[in-house]
Amino acid sequence: MDNWIVFMMLGASIILGSIALFAFLWALKSGQFDDEEKFLNAVKFDGEEELNDAVKQEEKKKRLKKRL
Repeated sequence: MDNWIVFMMLGASIILGSIALFAFLWALKSGQFDDEEKFLNAVKFDGEEELNDAVKQEEKKKRLKKRL
C-alpha cells in the first residue's frame, strides 16, 4: 500500500471517531441516557392494571404541575 492511502484511511478514521465521540458526549449532556425509573417501575408494577394506574397518576401529577 502506498503511504497516501494509509494517511487517508487514518485521517478518515480520526474524523469519524471524533464525530462519534462528539455525538456520544452530546447525548450524555442532553440526558438521552437518563431513565432511572424504568427498571424500578418494572419491578414495582407487575400487572397491567398497576401499570395503567401508574400512568394515570403520572399524568395527574403533570397536570397539577402545569396548574401551579
